[in-house]
Amino acid sequence: MADYMKPVALLLLLLNMCMYIILAVIGGWAVNIAVERGFIIGPDLRLPAHFHPIFFPIGNFATGFFVVFSLIAGVFGIASGIVGFTHLHFWNYHSLQPAATFSLLAWGLTVLAMGLACQEISFDRRNAKLGTMEAFTIVLTVTQFFYVLAIHSGSQGAVPVERRGNFA
Repeated sequence: MADYMKPVALLLLLLNMCMYIILAVIGGWAVNIAVERGFIIGPDLRLPAHFHPIFFPIGNFATGFFVVFSLIAGVFGIASGIVGFTHLHFWNYHSLQPAATFSLLAWGLTVLAMGLACQEISFDRRNAKLGTMEAFTIVLTVTQFFYVLAIHSGSQGAVPVERRGNFA
């Protein structure tokens, strides 16, 4: 495998891992706020007219979906980082497959969360920590994509061990 891409992949992996951890921590904070400050409905009370299925007292109507998908993307990103460290340790064809799979899943979920972040930005009325979460999600979409490209370009010319050798 092309060893010149290994340092680039390591740098992107460390950056993404730190950012995904921060994304998951802020997402956990937002879920905690929603649980603590959510609606309390008594037996004889009705739901408010603008009740949202995923209600967050901070932010706007897109916040609930954005936080949930960002939290899921953060967990997949952390898993992608763990598998990515294993791939960087071995740096062979067999470790590439799980690393590529997890990184592509994490990138796809991050793109979904980025779309919701853009929707939330367009609505205004949001918390400063949610603004940080939106910025991290948008930056992670780009850096995770470059990480996927780095591990795939590092695998150019990689052939499984079973196919090497003399076929005569």
